[in-house]
Amino acid sequence: MRKLFLLILCLVALNVCAQEKNKIEWLEFETAVAKAKENPKKIFVDLYTDWCTWCKVMDNTTFSDSTIIDYMNRTFYCVKFNAESSDTIHFSGHDFVNPNPNTKRSTHQLAAAMLQGRMSYPSFVFFNENQVIITAVPGYHKPEQFEVILNYIGSDAIMNTKMEDFVKEFRPEILENDTQK
Repeated sequence: MRKLFLLILCLVALNVCAQEKNKIEWLEFETAVAKAKENPKKIFVDLYTDWCTWCKVMDNTTFSDSTIIDYMNRTFYCVKFNAESSDTIHFSGHDFVNPNPNTKRSTHQLAAAMLQGRMSYPSFVFFNENQVIITAVPGYHKPEQFEVILNYIGSDAIMNTKMEDFVKEFRPEILENDTQK
């Protein structure tokens, strides 16, 4: 009986480890910046709010896809940032705050700066290895759509290739209506 219990315990532990491995490694914004300074890598920021339905759908679909998870963890330091957070964030010599943290739908200054005031959720901001914004991408995207965007930016194709040209050459791992996932 004791051996059976130990076997079940080991199987549960292996299952938990496998599930943890297959998740995006979300970091705090300042942690991602510090890591990028120490070991240069692009930063991906998911700007969301607690009330945003499409943000939750993105979490449950796109950010749960194994191809997306693997690519994001390999290519980016990933940040999940509540655009209505009340935290003070120190970045690039400035302190960013939410000026009205107790007011409904009050936007954090860092979120507004990253999106240049064009507030839309979810939105995704990509920083290069020097913590300079490359681009912001608004809206919900299915895994097969987001795979193209991630690779376009993550591979630096955005620097010298039009998206239309990139799409023609891109070979996705995720196929539309992929039933194996």
